[in-house]
Amino acid sequence: MYCKERSGTMQGKLIGNRDLEGRVLVIYTGGTIGMTRNQFGSLVPTHNAIVKLLRNYPQMHDEEYAFKNFGENSPLVLPLTSEKRRVVYELLEYDNLIDSSNARTADWICLAEDIKKYYTDYDGFVILHGTDTLSYTASALSFMLNNLGKTVIVTGSQISIFEPRSDGFDNFLTSLLIAGNYNIPEVCVFFANQLMRGNRTSKRTADAFEAFHSPNYVPLAVAGITIDVDYRAIFRPHKIEKFSVETELCEDVTMLRLFPGITRAMITAATYPPTKGMVLQSYGAGNMPTNRQDILEEFRKAVKRGVMIVNITQCSQGTVSAIYETGRTLQDVGVLSGSDMTPEAAYTKLAYVLSKSEWDMQKKREIMLTSIRGELTTERPFNPKSNQLLDAVARNLNITSQGDIIRLRNTLFPGMVAAAILDKDVEKLKAIKEYGSDFCETNADFRTPLHIAASEGCLKVVRYLLENGASVHLRDRFDRTPLIDAIENDHHEVIKLLVECGAHISGCDHLIGEQLCLAAAVGNVDRLMSYCYAGVDLSERDVSGRTALHFGALHDQGEVVQFLLDRGADPEAVDMLGHTPRQLAELAFANIAQKLLQPISLSR
Repeated sequence: MYCKERSGTMQGKLIGNRDLEGRVLVIYTGGTIGMTRNQFGSLVPTHNAIVKLLRNYPQMHDEEYAFKNFGENSPLVLPLTSEKRRVVYELLEYDNLIDSSNARTADWICLAEDIKKYYTDYDGFVILHGTDTLSYTASALSFMLNNLGKTVIVTGSQISIFEPRSDGFDNFLTSLLIAGNYNIPEVCVFFANQLMRGNRTSKRTADAFEAFHSPNYVPLAVAGITIDVDYRAIFRPHKIEKFSVETELCEDVTMLRLFPGITRAMITAATYPPTKGMVLQSYGAGNMPTNRQDILEEFRKAVKRGVMIVNITQCSQGTVSAIYETGRTLQDVGVLSGSDMTPEAAYTKLAYVLSKSEWDMQKKREIMLTSIRGELTTERPFNPKSNQLLDAVARNLNITSQGDIIRLRNTLFPGMVAAAILDKDVEKLKAIKEYGSDFCETNADFRTPLHIAASEGCLKVVRYLLENGASVHLRDRFDRTPLIDAIENDHHEVIKLLVECGAHISGCDHLIGEQLCLAAAVGNVDRLMSYCYAGVDLSERDVSGRTALHFGALHDQGEVVQFLLDRGADPEAVDMLGHTPRQLAELAFANIAQKLLQPISLSR
């Protein structure tokens, strides 16, 4: 796959009072959703057809808002909905649109690399994909995207959006709304009003609109009149590391399904080099015939040769276990339990694990038995405190309806967490977490605990929240992230920690430039240092083309001028009127700045 130009530009006009916006990149790989009929009546991928349709479909594009705020070469913009953000999206269409039956490992790598390339530019990603291998792609991406902090949704349709009765518009539209409004840091699949964890899905029917299901895990969200997200079901990173991408997968992985007439020769052929891994689909709860010692011997030999074999059930729902003798026999010869993984998840996880050359075989076997992206069910220790507090308060207030209990939860926990943060009390936060609090829950202004902690500047609290699933990417009602709060309070150590966890500044370059210029004008070196720690280019310009150095020179802020020069600011940068910082210093009789900006004379 090779990428084409995007469908518009997010760089807006200088207009105030814009709606809060969620930015989404749509990657179109091919598949039924965007196909049109050729002269023979067959559905085929057609370049640029989908973006033309979307621009002329009022439910998918608000032309008036787009032109007013972005000009002629505008991105696509959804109309206002009941969600808190208007979704602005661009479509990246691959040159080689494919039927998903033709998808290969290289295509997954291309998708992962594109998400990495545009990761800091967007709040979420939607991948339009054919349905046949959609679950394989979603599963593969879930393992390839490390420390994912943003929503990635893979969707498609059973009927093309160019056809009557298409399910494509609903799938696409709702995916955009979720990706632009909700922080669900997983690779998901959206189909037929359900958002599912990608590595828990399988395609279950070729005919119905409910093409995909998640047989062993609850939906992450259900879209009805409102979009109801089950936040406690979300798998969140618990590491202080930046987002990264794995670009290698082992292709020497095979799949084998047991059947009554299987022969030893078939097992030998399937496990013979270059095979390095195998997903074995056994009967029922992980069983195989105990009277077939010839087959067991082949599995034993393969394991001794270093072939990693993972056992999953042929059933669409359930898990493998060793409760039967017929199941224990595989475990005894070294075959690993795949628990309740889907075939798609087991295959792609095995390809991911076997590609890790820095891990020895023991480490690889341990990882295959561990849930690393929520792909398999593990035993959780029973927590008797979970929901106790909420239930007790609900009883005392005579609250019984599920809706009222949810509203109580959304009021109770954010207030308790905020109080603990203001007290800088990590032990109290641990206790509140025991009672079922989620550190991504927001208050009435959509501010998370991490927003409050970043504003307060308590490093130990910020670290604890990040290690317990807090997101650095959530924005409040005022479009501020925790990183912006830390910057505007000059908490330098907190800024460094947030950046270490993947936080970044995004938005209009001119607006960032204005903040830098304001700090320079008043001599606020601390603020400039805050932006520097956040990774901002200190040479960003304001709407008049001036840099922070222009304003530092104009207002004779010597410390600012020296600070910026030491960090590579260009004293010859020209603003809209053709003035350099040196010329502004001369016009303003800024003596200190003039001296600092004098050209260095070179001795002969």
